[in-house]
Amino acid sequence: MGILMNLATFTELIEFKILSASLFPFITGLFFSWYFLGSVNGLYATLFFIAMILFDATVNVLDNFNDYYHSDKDEYKSKTNIIGREHISPALVVFILAAFIIPSAGIGLYLTYKVGLPLLWMGIFCFAIGILYSSGPRPISSTPFGEIASGFTMGVMIVLISVYINSYQIFTWNAELLWEILLAAAPLFIWIANIMLANNICDDEEDRLNDRKTIVHYIGVPRAVFLFNATNVLAILLIFLAIFLGVYPVALISIILAIPLIFKQMRLFTAEQVKTKTFVCSVRILVLGSIGLCIGFAVYWLYVLVR
Repeated sequence: MGILMNLATFTELIEFKILSASLFPFITGLFFSWYFLGSVNGLYATLFFIAMILFDATVNVLDNFNDYYHSDKDEYKSKTNIIGREHISPALVVFILAAFIIPSAGIGLYLTYKVGLPLLWMGIFCFAIGILYSSGPRPISSTPFGEIASGFTMGVMIVLISVYINSYQIFTWNAELLWEILLAAAPLFIWIANIMLANNICDDEEDRLNDRKTIVHYIGVPRAVFLFNATNVLAILLIFLAIFLGVYPVALISIILAIPLIFKQMRLFTAEQVKTKTFVCSVRILVLGSIGLCIGFAVYWLYVLVR
Protein backbone atom coordinates (compact mmCIF):
# COMPACT_ATOMS: atom_id res chain seq x y z
CA MET A 1 0.00 0.00 0.00
CA GLY A 2 3.09 2.12 0.29
CA ILE A 3 2.47 5.75 1.19
CA LEU A 4 -1.31 5.95 1.60
CA MET A 5 -4.13 3.74 2.86
CA ASN A 6 -7.88 3.88 2.58
CA LEU A 7 -10.19 4.67 5.49
CA ALA A 8 -11.24 1.06 6.07
CA THR A 9 -7.63 -0.06 6.36
CA PHE A 10 -6.77 2.84 8.66
CA THR A 11 -9.69 2.13 11.01
CA GLU A 12 -8.67 -1.53 11.17
CA LEU A 13 -5.05 -0.62 11.85
CA ILE A 14 -6.02 1.59 14.82
CA GLU A 15 -8.77 -0.92 15.78
CA PHE A 16 -11.39 1.80 15.79
CA LYS A 17 -14.15 -0.59 16.85
CA ILE A 18 -12.62 -1.07 20.31
CA LEU A 19 -11.81 2.59 21.01
CA SER A 20 -15.09 2.62 22.95
CA ALA A 21 -13.09 0.76 25.59
CA SER A 22 -11.62 4.19 26.41
CA LEU A 23 -14.73 6.29 25.83
CA PHE A 24 -16.94 4.77 28.51
CA PRO A 25 -14.39 4.90 31.37
CA PHE A 26 -13.88 8.57 30.50
CA ILE A 27 -17.63 9.22 30.71
CA THR A 28 -17.87 7.28 33.98
CA GLY A 29 -15.08 9.33 35.54
CA LEU A 30 -16.66 12.56 34.33
CA PHE A 31 -20.03 11.61 35.79
CA PHE A 32 -18.52 10.38 39.07
CA SER A 33 -16.70 13.69 39.52
CA TRP A 34 -19.90 15.64 38.88
CA TYR A 35 -22.17 13.38 40.95
CA PHE A 36 -19.86 12.58 43.86
CA LEU A 37 -17.55 15.61 44.05
CA GLY A 38 -19.64 18.29 42.35
CA SER A 39 -16.88 19.34 39.96
CA VAL A 40 -16.35 19.32 36.19
CA ASN A 41 -13.56 21.03 34.22
CA GLY A 42 -14.81 20.97 30.65
CA LEU A 43 -11.68 22.21 28.85
CA TYR A 44 -9.26 19.93 30.66
CA ALA A 45 -11.62 16.98 30.30
CA THR A 46 -11.83 17.59 26.54
CA LEU A 47 -8.05 17.78 26.21
CA PHE A 48 -7.64 14.59 28.21
CA PHE A 49 -10.20 12.85 26.00
CA ILE A 50 -8.21 13.77 22.88
CA ALA A 51 -4.91 12.61 24.42
CA MET A 52 -6.54 9.40 25.63
CA ILE A 53 -7.97 8.46 22.23
CA LEU A 54 -4.68 9.25 20.50
CA PHE A 55 -2.74 7.08 22.95
CA ASP A 56 -5.26 4.24 22.77
CA ALA A 57 -4.93 4.27 18.97
CA THR A 58 -1.12 4.33 19.39
CA VAL A 59 -1.22 1.18 21.51
CA ASN A 60 -3.45 -0.58 18.97
CA VAL A 61 -1.18 0.31 16.05
CA LEU A 62 1.90 -0.70 18.06
CA ASP A 63 0.24 -4.01 18.91
CA ASN A 64 -0.36 -4.77 15.22
CA PHE A 65 3.16 -3.59 14.34
CA ASN A 66 4.86 -5.78 16.95
CA ASP A 67 2.69 -8.81 16.18
CA TYR A 68 3.68 -8.53 12.52
CA TYR A 69 7.43 -8.15 13.02
CA HIS A 70 7.75 -10.64 15.87
CA SER A 71 5.82 -13.42 14.19
CA ASP A 72 7.74 -16.08 12.28
CA LYS A 73 4.59 -17.49 10.69
CA ASP A 74 4.35 -16.44 7.04
CA GLU A 75 0.63 -17.19 6.81
CA TYR A 76 -0.13 -14.95 9.80
CA LYS A 77 2.00 -12.12 8.42
CA SER A 78 0.57 -12.26 4.90
CA LYS A 79 -3.09 -13.18 5.51
CA THR A 80 -4.05 -12.25 9.08
CA ASN A 81 -2.11 -9.22 10.27
CA ILE A 82 -3.40 -5.97 8.76
CA ILE A 83 0.12 -4.65 8.02
CA GLY A 84 1.15 -7.62 5.91
CA ARG A 85 -2.27 -8.30 4.43
CA GLU A 86 -2.65 -4.73 3.14
CA HIS A 87 1.09 -4.23 2.42
CA ILE A 88 1.36 -1.19 4.67
CA SER A 89 4.78 0.45 4.57
CA PRO A 90 6.73 0.20 7.85
CA ALA A 91 7.71 3.85 7.44
CA LEU A 92 4.03 4.79 7.29
CA VAL A 93 3.27 2.83 10.45
CA VAL A 94 6.12 4.59 12.28
CA PHE A 95 4.85 7.96 11.04
CA ILE A 96 1.35 7.18 12.32
CA LEU A 97 2.75 6.14 15.69
CA ALA A 98 4.67 9.41 15.98
CA ALA A 99 1.68 11.44 14.79
CA PHE A 100 -0.42 9.95 17.58
CA ILE A 101 1.97 9.69 20.51
CA ILE A 102 3.69 13.08 20.26
CA PRO A 103 0.52 15.22 20.58
CA SER A 104 -0.84 12.80 23.18
CA ALA A 105 2.28 13.26 25.32
CA GLY A 106 2.27 17.01 24.68
CA ILE A 107 -1.31 17.37 25.89
CA GLY A 108 -0.49 15.23 28.91
CA LEU A 109 2.42 17.49 29.87
CA TYR A 110 0.28 20.60 29.45
CA LEU A 111 -2.43 19.13 31.66
CA THR A 112 0.17 18.14 34.24
CA TYR A 113 1.31 21.77 34.36
CA LYS A 114 -2.29 22.84 34.95
CA VAL A 115 -3.60 20.20 37.36
CA GLY A 116 -0.54 18.89 39.17
CA LEU A 117 2.10 16.16 39.31
CA PRO A 118 -0.25 13.28 40.22
CA LEU A 119 -1.40 13.33 36.61
CA LEU A 120 2.20 12.90 35.44
CA TRP A 121 2.73 9.76 37.54
CA MET A 122 -0.59 8.29 36.45
CA GLY A 123 0.22 9.12 32.84
CA ILE A 124 3.69 7.55 33.05
CA PHE A 125 2.14 4.38 34.47
CA CYS A 126 -0.41 4.20 31.63
CA PHE A 127 2.22 4.95 28.97
CA ALA A 128 4.50 2.24 30.39
CA ILE A 129 1.78 -0.40 30.42
CA GLY A 130 0.63 0.66 26.95
CA ILE A 131 4.13 0.27 25.48
CA LEU A 132 5.05 -2.91 27.36
CA TYR A 133 1.68 -4.43 26.50
CA SER A 134 2.91 -5.44 23.05
CA SER A 135 6.64 -4.62 23.12
CA GLY A 136 9.76 -6.20 24.53
CA PRO A 137 11.03 -9.79 24.65
CA ARG A 138 7.88 -10.93 26.49
CA PRO A 139 4.98 -8.53 25.88
CA ILE A 140 2.29 -8.39 28.57
CA SER A 141 -0.29 -9.41 25.96
CA SER A 142 1.46 -12.77 25.52
CA THR A 143 1.35 -13.59 29.25
CA PRO A 144 -1.50 -14.57 31.61
CA PHE A 145 -1.60 -10.95 32.84
CA GLY A 146 -2.84 -9.31 29.64
CA GLU A 147 -6.46 -9.16 30.78
CA ILE A 148 -5.60 -7.61 34.14
CA ALA A 149 -3.20 -5.09 32.57
CA SER A 150 -5.65 -3.89 29.92
CA GLY A 151 -8.66 -3.94 32.23
CA PHE A 152 -6.91 -2.04 35.02
CA THR A 153 -5.16 0.51 32.80
CA MET A 154 -8.22 1.35 30.72
CA GLY A 155 -11.08 0.45 33.01
CA VAL A 156 -9.70 1.85 36.28
CA MET A 157 -6.89 4.30 35.50
CA ILE A 158 -8.88 6.20 32.87
CA VAL A 159 -11.75 6.57 35.34
CA LEU A 160 -9.34 7.74 38.06
CA ILE A 161 -7.60 10.23 35.76
CA SER A 162 -10.94 11.52 34.50
CA VAL A 163 -12.13 12.06 38.08
CA TYR A 164 -8.87 13.75 39.03
CA ILE A 165 -8.80 16.13 36.05
CA ASN A 166 -12.38 17.18 36.67
CA SER A 167 -11.93 17.71 40.42
CA TYR A 168 -8.20 18.32 40.96
CA GLN A 169 -8.92 21.46 43.01
CA ILE A 170 -10.73 19.43 45.69
CA PHE A 171 -9.44 15.89 45.06
CA THR A 172 -8.06 14.18 48.15
CA TRP A 173 -5.94 11.03 47.98
CA ASN A 174 -7.58 8.95 50.67
CA ALA A 175 -8.54 5.29 50.86
CA GLU A 176 -12.29 5.96 51.03
CA LEU A 177 -12.44 8.00 47.84
CA LEU A 178 -10.13 5.61 45.97
CA TRP A 179 -12.29 2.67 47.03
CA GLU A 180 -15.41 4.44 45.73
CA ILE A 181 -13.71 5.20 42.41
CA LEU A 182 -12.54 1.58 42.16
CA LEU A 183 -16.07 0.32 42.76
CA ALA A 184 -17.47 2.73 40.17
CA ALA A 185 -14.84 1.54 37.67
CA ALA A 186 -15.05 -2.19 38.47
CA PRO A 187 -17.70 -3.15 35.85
CA LEU A 188 -15.65 -1.42 33.14
CA PHE A 189 -12.49 -3.13 34.39
CA ILE A 190 -14.23 -6.49 33.90
CA TRP A 191 -15.82 -5.74 30.53
CA ILE A 192 -12.56 -4.37 29.07
CA ALA A 193 -10.55 -7.29 30.45
CA ASN A 194 -13.11 -9.61 28.86
CA ILE A 195 -12.46 -8.10 25.43
CA MET A 196 -8.87 -9.26 25.81
CA LEU A 197 -10.03 -12.61 27.19
CA ALA A 198 -12.42 -13.16 24.27
CA ASN A 199 -9.64 -12.25 21.84
CA ASN A 200 -7.30 -14.77 23.47
CA ILE A 201 -9.98 -17.46 23.46
CA CYS A 202 -10.58 -16.96 19.74
CA ASP A 203 -6.83 -16.86 19.02
CA ASP A 204 -5.89 -19.81 21.24
CA GLU A 205 -4.64 -22.06 18.43
CA GLU A 206 -2.80 -19.23 16.69
CA ASP A 207 -1.28 -18.09 19.99
CA ARG A 208 0.09 -21.56 20.66
CA LEU A 209 1.82 -21.52 17.28
CA ASN A 210 3.33 -18.11 18.12
CA ASP A 211 4.38 -19.18 21.66
CA ARG A 212 1.99 -16.74 23.34
CA LYS A 213 1.13 -18.22 26.75
CA THR A 214 -2.00 -16.29 27.69
CA ILE A 215 -4.36 -17.26 30.49
CA VAL A 216 -6.26 -19.42 27.99
CA HIS A 217 -3.10 -21.47 27.49
CA TYR A 218 -3.09 -22.36 31.19
CA ILE A 219 -6.79 -22.92 31.94
CA GLY A 220 -8.06 -24.09 28.54
CA VAL A 221 -10.83 -22.75 26.33
CA PRO A 222 -13.83 -24.26 28.22
CA ARG A 223 -12.74 -22.78 31.57
CA ALA A 224 -11.88 -19.49 29.88
CA VAL A 225 -15.39 -19.27 28.40
CA PHE A 226 -16.83 -19.99 31.86
CA LEU A 227 -14.63 -17.23 33.30
CA PHE A 228 -15.84 -14.86 30.58
CA ASN A 229 -19.48 -15.51 31.47
CA ALA A 230 -19.00 -15.51 35.26
CA THR A 231 -17.18 -12.18 35.26
CA ASN A 232 -19.83 -10.60 33.04
CA VAL A 233 -22.42 -11.55 35.65
CA LEU A 234 -20.12 -10.22 38.39
CA ALA A 235 -19.91 -6.86 36.59
CA ILE A 236 -23.69 -6.51 36.73
CA LEU A 237 -23.80 -7.49 40.40
CA LEU A 238 -21.13 -4.88 41.19
CA ILE A 239 -23.32 -2.20 39.60
CA PHE A 240 -26.14 -3.08 42.00
CA LEU A 241 -23.64 -3.06 44.88
CA ALA A 242 -22.45 0.42 43.85
CA ILE A 243 -26.07 1.62 43.78
CA PHE A 244 -26.73 0.10 47.20
CA LEU A 245 -23.65 1.80 48.69
CA GLY A 246 -24.48 5.16 47.09
CA VAL A 247 -21.48 5.22 44.76
CA TYR A 248 -23.93 5.24 41.84
CA PRO A 249 -27.29 7.05 41.93
CA VAL A 250 -30.43 4.89 41.92
CA ALA A 251 -31.05 5.97 38.31
CA LEU A 252 -28.34 3.53 37.21
CA ILE A 253 -30.82 0.75 37.83
CA SER A 254 -31.21 1.40 34.09
CA ILE A 255 -28.62 -1.36 33.65
CA ILE A 256 -31.61 -3.72 33.82
CA LEU A 257 -32.44 -2.64 30.27
CA ALA A 258 -29.11 -4.01 29.03
CA ILE A 259 -29.09 -7.31 30.93
CA PRO A 260 -31.14 -9.39 28.41
CA LEU A 261 -28.99 -8.07 25.55
CA ILE A 262 -25.78 -8.81 27.45
CA PHE A 263 -26.95 -12.36 28.17
CA LYS A 264 -27.76 -12.84 24.48
CA GLN A 265 -24.18 -11.90 23.55
CA MET A 266 -22.86 -14.25 26.23
CA ARG A 267 -24.90 -17.12 24.74
CA LEU A 268 -23.64 -16.37 21.24
CA PHE A 269 -20.02 -16.38 22.40
CA THR A 270 -20.51 -19.54 24.45
CA ALA A 271 -21.91 -21.34 21.41
CA GLU A 272 -18.83 -20.67 19.28
CA GLN A 273 -15.60 -18.74 19.69
CA VAL A 274 -14.67 -17.54 16.20
CA LYS A 275 -12.67 -14.33 15.78
CA THR A 276 -14.53 -13.13 12.68
CA LYS A 277 -18.00 -14.00 14.04
CA THR A 278 -18.25 -13.85 17.81
CA PHE A 279 -15.28 -11.90 19.18
CA VAL A 280 -17.41 -8.82 18.61
CA CYS A 281 -19.78 -10.13 21.31
CA SER A 282 -17.29 -9.00 23.96
CA VAL A 283 -17.20 -5.49 22.48
CA ARG A 284 -20.99 -5.41 22.30
CA ILE A 285 -21.23 -6.39 25.97
CA LEU A 286 -19.00 -3.45 26.91
CA VAL A 287 -21.06 -1.10 24.74
CA LEU A 288 -24.43 -2.43 25.91
CA GLY A 289 -23.48 -2.34 29.58
CA SER A 290 -21.97 1.12 29.28
CA ILE A 291 -24.98 2.47 27.39
CA GLY A 292 -27.19 1.03 30.12
CA LEU A 293 -25.16 3.03 32.65
CA CYS A 294 -25.15 6.15 30.45
CA ILE A 295 -28.95 6.07 30.26
CA GLY A 296 -28.95 6.20 34.05
CA PHE A 297 -26.42 9.06 33.99
CA ALA A 298 -28.69 10.99 31.61
CA VAL A 299 -31.81 10.32 33.69
CA TYR A 300 -30.09 11.55 36.83
CA TRP A 301 -28.76 14.64 35.04
CA LEU A 302 -32.27 15.50 33.81
CA TYR A 303 -33.62 14.94 37.31
CA VAL A 304 -31.09 17.43 38.72
CA LEU A 305 -31.98 19.99 36.04
CA VAL A 306 -35.73 19.90 36.62
CA ARG A 307 -35.95 19.54 40.40
